[in-house]
Amino acid sequence: MIVLDIEASGVDYHKNSIVSLGALDLNNPTDQLYLECRVWDGAHINDDALAVCGFSREEVTDVNKMTEEELLRNFLGWAARIDDRTLAGQNVSFDRDYVKAACERYKEPFPFAYRTIDTHTLAYMHHVKRGLTPPFDVEHHRSALNLDAVLNYVGIPDEPEPHNALTGTKSHAEVISRLLYGKKLLPEFEEFDVAF
Repeated sequence: MIVLDIEASGVDYHKNSIVSLGALDLNNPTDQLYLECRVWDGAHINDDALAVCGFSREEVTDVNKMTEEELLRNFLGWAARIDDRTLAGQNVSFDRDYVKAACERYKEPFPFAYRTIDTHTLAYMHHVKRGLTPPFDVEHHRSALNLDAVLNYVGIPDEPEPHNALTGTKSHAEVISRLLYGKKLLPEFEEFDVAF
């Protein structure tokens, strides 16, 4: 299983660009990848999105960084070595759709399935199976299980800010291990006990 996290220049994968990508193989969690790139020519850049991931406009347009196409090909080459390429993460359809849009832009075959493992769904189900009511956002009429809520549920503090694609990837992987197997996975989270 490939745990994936992407930071982007906005939330529309047709208009915005990948700016960084983190990935790890859940079956071999020391096999990790972190890449940064400049936005593709003509990509929209949203200042609020950049604030979330801590990049400046100068950093995401730096011609000395690899292109989004180079980032994509590096990721696809890395992923091709992994037997189980099921994508996993928090709201990982966002990340999957960014990779798919990049594959379309650069005429690369999309090698991943539509089916994914989503930590939000795992955490929601885990709450229900334990007889707990999952947190609910009354104002927006939806689940309140964002990444920080899921991290806290499994015994880990909030994700550090600004968000980093590799830190996010590691957080998702640790959540998956704790929810599915009831055990710790990565040394970064060793000091935090499993909360259930």
